[in-house]
Amino acid sequence: MKKSPVKKRLPIRKKLSVRLKITVWFTAASIVVVLFAYLAVFAVSRQILIKTIQDCLVQAVENNVDEVEYLLPSSQALKEQRYDYLIRHGSGYLDIDDDFLYEVNEVYTGLYDEHSGLLYGSDSAFSIVSGMRFEDSRIQKLRSDGTWYYVFDRKLSGNGLDDLWLRGMVSEEQGERQMSGMIRAAVILLPLWVVTASVGGYLIAGHALKPLQKISWTAKQISEGNDLKQRIDIGEGDDELHQLASTFDEMLDRLELAFERERQFTSDASHELRTPMAVISAQCDYTLERERTTEEYMDALLVIRRQGQKMTKLINHMLDFARLETRSGKYPDAFVDAAELVEAVCSDMKLIRERGITLEYETKTVMISVNPELFSRLLVNLVSNAYRYGRENGHIRVRLWQEDSSLVLSVADDGIGIARNEQEKIFRRFYQADASRGGEGTGLGLAMVYEIARFYHGTVTVESVVDQGSTFVVRMPAGQS
Repeated sequence: MKKSPVKKRLPIRKKLSVRLKITVWFTAASIVVVLFAYLAVFAVSRQILIKTIQDCLVQAVENNVDEVEYLLPSSQALKEQRYDYLIRHGSGYLDIDDDFLYEVNEVYTGLYDEHSGLLYGSDSAFSIVSGMRFEDSRIQKLRSDGTWYYVFDRKLSGNGLDDLWLRGMVSEEQGERQMSGMIRAAVILLPLWVVTASVGGYLIAGHALKPLQKISWTAKQISEGNDLKQRIDIGEGDDELHQLASTFDEMLDRLELAFERERQFTSDASHELRTPMAVISAQCDYTLERERTTEEYMDALLVIRRQGQKMTKLINHMLDFARLETRSGKYPDAFVDAAELVEAVCSDMKLIRERGITLEYETKTVMISVNPELFSRLLVNLVSNAYRYGRENGHIRVRLWQEDSSLVLSVADDGIGIARNEQEKIFRRFYQADASRGGEGTGLGLAMVYEIARFYHGTVTVESVVDQGSTFVVRMPAGQS
C-alpha cells in the first residue's frame, strides 16, 4: 500500500502571525525589564533603606530644634498663657511644642539636660540609648535585641538653652516596613504593567500591520481572480508601510501595463499576420489543385516569398517595438553629435528619389547622449513616411538645431497632409491614414518614432494641413554626457 506523504511540521515560531510575534517579543522584553527592575529594587533597597531612615531622622531633629523655647517668669507669653507644654528649668520655663516633639513618622525625639537626664520624651523608647554619650550633629548606630537603631543629637544654643540636647532615635524596622510596602506594590503593579503593555502592544501591532493585511488580501484577490486592477489604497501617510503599499500599487500598475501590452502585442500580431498567412495558404491550395507549369510554380513561389518577407519584416518591427515599450532591449548610449547622424541618414536616403521627391537637410551641432541606432531609426522612419505620403516631384526638408537645453529635429513634406481628426491616431500601432499609400508599410513606423522619443524623455508632435503637407517635430533633452 502506498504511503501518504508525511507533512512536515513547522516550528511554532513559524506558525505565529507577525502580530503575535511582535506581541510575544514585546512581552518578553517587558518581562526582562521587570525582572531587572526587581533585581535593582532588591539590590539597592538596603542602601535606600538606610539612607531614607537617616534622612528622616536628621530632618525630624533639625525641625524640632526650633520647637523648644526658654521663657522667663516675667515673660508676656506666660502671663497670656500662650504656650503648649511647660517644663521648669533653672530660673525659668521651657515651652515645648508637643505637636512635633515626641514622635513623628516613628522618629522619637527627646529633650535632655547636660547630665543626660530625660526632660521630655518616652522613657520606654529612650531606655535603649540610656548611657550613650552625646555627639553633636553626628549619626550614631547601636544594636538592641537584634534590631539596629540610629541616633542623632543636636546641642541647643541660646538664652537658657545652652545646657540642653535634642536626641532623635529611629528603628531600622520603620524603614523596612515602608520598604516592604513598596516591594508589595511593585510585585502587584509591575506584572500588571506587563499585562497592560502586552495587550496594548497587541492592539497597536494590529493597527500598524493593517496595511500588510490589505496587501495580502489584495494579492490574494489578484491571484484568485486575475484582476490586476485591484489596488491597496490605504490612504495618505508617509511611514514605511504606506511606502510599501505605494510601491506595491506602482508594481501592480507596471504589471497591468505589461499584461496589456502583451495582450495588445498578441492581438496585433495575430491580426497583421492573418492576411499574409491567408494569402500563402490560398496560393498553396490554388497551386496544388492540379499540375502546373514551371512558370506557374515560379509565380506561386514568388508570391509566397513576398508574403514571407512581409511577415518577417512585420515580426522584426513588432519585436523592436515591444523591446522599446518594455525597456528590455540593450541600447547603449553614446555622447555624439546628432548632426553627424542626421547627415549620414539623409545623405543615404536622398538617393532614393522616389516619385521624383528631393530631400534637403540643414543641421547644426547638437551634442546628445543617445543610442545612434535608435536615433537613426527614428529619422529613417520619419523620412520614409514623408516619401510614402509625399507629393510627386515634391520636397522633404530635414532640420536639426538646439533650442535652450533641447534637441529639435523637424521633418517637413509638401505631400497629402493629415486630416485634423486623424492626427492623434497616426502614432498608434498599425494605423495608416491612407491605406492606398501605405501598402508597403507595416503601420509601425510613426509608433516606433513615438516610443523612441519617449524612451529618451522626449516628445513628437505633428502639424499638418490637408493637400499642403506635414511637419513632424521631435524634441529630446540635449547636452547629457
